[in-house]
Amino acid sequence: MNLYVSNLSFQVTEESLNEMFSKYGKVNSVKIILDRETQRSRGFAFVEMSSEAEGKEALSALNNKEVEGRMMNVSVAREKSERNSNNFSQRRNDNKRW
Repeated sequence: MNLYVSNLSFQVTEESLNEMFSKYGKVNSVKIILDRETQRSRGFAFVEMSSEAEGKEALSALNNKEVEGRMMNVSVAREKSERNSNNFSQRRNDNKRW
């Protein structure tokens, strides 16, 4: 199960997220999303758990948990195609007048 983790403090690391989530099952991967220019955290990450049951347990336990002074949000990640369906370039092309 792929989880979307948001409202992260900039001090949170992939290692600390892995440690946090591994209490609820096997963590397949952790990826904090970085700003392309500054290489600084953008405040959100994706955590992939090995099973849906483990993912649901982690979600239930960690959603709205305070970490490094911020209330971390955890939810089920949407599929990539869903996220891209509203991308700017598509809307821009749809609004062109010929």
